[in-house]
Amino acid sequence: MAGITADKTLDTSGLNCPLPVLKTKKALEDLQGGQILEVISTDPGSKADIPAFCQRTGNELLETVEEEGKYIFYIRKKA
Repeated sequence: MAGITADKTLDTSGLNCPLPVLKTKKALEDLQGGQILEVISTDPGSKADIPAFCQRTGNELLETVEEEGKYIFYIRKKA
């Protein structure tokens, strides 16, 4: 996505709730504070789950993009 460069990409395509959120949580553990994780999901439930996860954990959801049946989230890990 223009303007956002991810430090790591996590593709959870084909996985259903709660796996995209669980894998997002695990992937964020490997990043330093301030780094950006790009999460790709095909689960429509992730449209609600990922923002709720970010709000609950204090990580910043920078952008959500929907294209061709995929949901792409850009999450900045809290410092």
